Amino acid sequence: MTDDISGRVRLRGVTTLSDDYYILRKATFDFRRSDGPWQTQSRESYDIGDAAAVLPYDAARGLVLLIRQFRWPVFDWGLPELLIEAPAGKLDGDDPVTCARKEAMEEAGVAVSDPRLVNHCFMSGGAVKERISLFLAAYDSAAPRAKGGGHAHEGEDIETLEMPLDAALAMIASGEIVDAKTIILLQAAKLEALKL
Repeated sequence: MTDDISGRVRLRGVTTLSDDYYILRKATFDFRRSDGPWQTQSRESYDIGDAAAVLPYDAARGLVLLIRQFRWPVFDWGLPELLIEAPAGKLDGDDPVTCARKEAMEEAGVAVSDPRLVNHCFMSGGAVKERISLFLAAYDSAAPRAKGGGHAHEGEDIETLEMPLDAALAMIASGEIVDAKTIILLQAAKLEALKL
């Protein structure tokens, strides 16, 4: 990145508002606007830790592996359905590739190989401090699988969904898949499939 704006930000202070499941902080800072003057601002942000997500993709058979689980913020918003998404989780000290492999096994019960980075991105940069690394990875849909389902002690109750890539893409158009990381990964898989 070539547009370093560090000289346009002067931090005045940071206060921790909550340190329960995630960390909520309020920062006060001076920001030099693009037209020259300095402006004092304050913003709250959740620090939820960095994460990785992986879309297991059997290119030979045209299949993808997704999961479905309860997400409180989505339910609280008003969507009374389980969220369909790619396996994902917090890094918790692991590198992104290790995390992606671990989450594919824990949540979907599948071993993945050849993880390919799609992007490191911020899903809600206005409020959440989290960079998520997105991967496509190969899996063999005919191979035996582990149990998956996540960890009950972490509140996870995960169902695995295997389907053709094009069927998953149609679920984006129909509004059945609304998770941003999953939409990005499915579209990346389709672009990869078009190159084959």
